[in-house]
Amino acid sequence: MSEKKSILKDKSFAFALKCIKLYQNLTDTKKEFVMSKQLLRSGTSVGSNIREAQNAESKADFIHKLGIAQKECDETMYWLELLKASEYISQPEFDMMNSEATEILKMLRSSILTSKQKTHHS
Repeated sequence: MSEKKSILKDKSFAFALKCIKLYQNLTDTKKEFVMSKQLLRSGTSVGSNIREAQNAESKADFIHKLGIAQKECDETMYWLELLKASEYISQPEFDMMNSEATEILKMLRSSILTSKQKTHHS
């Protein structure tokens, strides 16, 4: 496994933990259960799909799994935006989580693009 994918795996795992903590905070202190549950599901799904990609059966399967992780990451950003707009999370909370999600999303897009280019050149 390349170093880039290891960094992506580590970052997505750390991000999933932050999503879990945010979910716990939102349900305990703000009594917000709907958007926070969606955030929990999509935010933790990013890393699980990256893990699945590592065990892909083919290059196409690898790209497909990373594509799902990309979609889940983008969905997580949507829930963060909604939570911020509805004032369930503060601007600093949003900025920190959104910045990490954006970084993961860029890494996923780069990995997908690189994998597709390698597939076409093989």
